[in-house]
Amino acid sequence: MTRKVAIYGKGGIGKSTTTQNTAAALAYFHNKKVFIHGCDPKADSTRLILGGKPQETLMDMLRDRGLEKITNEDVIKVGFMDIQCVESGGPEPGVGCAGRGVITAIDLMEENGAYTEDLDFVFFDVLGDVVCGGFAMPIRDGKAQEVYIVASGEMMAIYAANNICKGLVKYAKQSGVRLGGIICNSRKVDGELELMMEFTEALGSQMIHYVPRDNIVQKAEFNKKTVTELNPEENQSKEYGELARKIIENEQFVIPKPLTMDELEEMVVKYGIAD
Repeated sequence: MTRKVAIYGKGGIGKSTTTQNTAAALAYFHNKKVFIHGCDPKADSTRLILGGKPQETLMDMLRDRGLEKITNEDVIKVGFMDIQCVESGGPEPGVGCAGRGVITAIDLMEENGAYTEDLDFVFFDVLGDVVCGGFAMPIRDGKAQEVYIVASGEMMAIYAANNICKGLVKYAKQSGVRLGGIICNSRKVDGELELMMEFTEALGSQMIHYVPRDNIVQKAEFNKKTVTELNPEENQSKEYGELARKIIENEQFVIPKPLTMDELEEMVVKYGIAD
C-alpha cells in the first residue's frame, strides 16, 4: 500500500532539502519506490533529485496546452534512484491563487493515475507553514494520511510547528490524517535537543529524528545532488538513512495537542532561546 506523506514546516526551515534527502535515502538504503510532488510555486522541491535541472511545472503546461492535453509523461520526471518528480507550480507572480495550483495539480495526478500502487511513498512537499486553502489540501481532503513537520529549536520554527498542528487537528476528524512526528533539522541553538523533546512530548507526538547540522548538505546542494548521491558513506547520508528507516517503521500516528501561546512562551524561555 502506498503511504502518502505531507511535509510541512516554517518557510526556510529546510523542508525541501529534508524531503529530497529522505526520499533519496529511502530509495538508496531501503529500496523503496518514491514519488515527490512539489506543492510550492517556487518549484524547488525536486531539483536535487533531478540534478538541478529546472522542471517545467504542471501549471505552466496547463497555461500552454490546456487540461485535456497533459499526460503523466509530460510532467513527471525521473531522477536519482528512479525517484519520480512533479512540480505543481503556480500562477504568474502577483496573479491568481497559488493554492488553486496545488488543488488542480493533485487532482490531475490522481485522475491520470500517477500515484501508482507499486509506489511505496508519495511525498507532498508543501509551501511554508500555510495550512489554508489549496496548501491545506493534502491534509484537508485526505490526500495524505500522515504528516511530518520539519522544525528546529528556534522560536519561530516551533511556533510554526504548533500552528500547523492546530490546522491538523481541524482536519483530522474529517480526513483521518495523523501526525507521524517532528523532524528536528538542527540549527545548533542552545538546548535544542532538550527543547524539541519536551515540545514533541507536550504535543503527544515524538521527535522522530534529530538531523544534525552538517556543511556536507550545503556542499551537496552546490553540486545539485542529495547527500546520498554525493557520497552515501558520509555520516549525514547515514542520518537520512536512519530517518528513512524510522519513517518506514513508524507506528505512532496521533492527533496532536497544540500548546497555547503562553505555554509555548514559557517552554522556550525556560531553555533560554527567546530573545
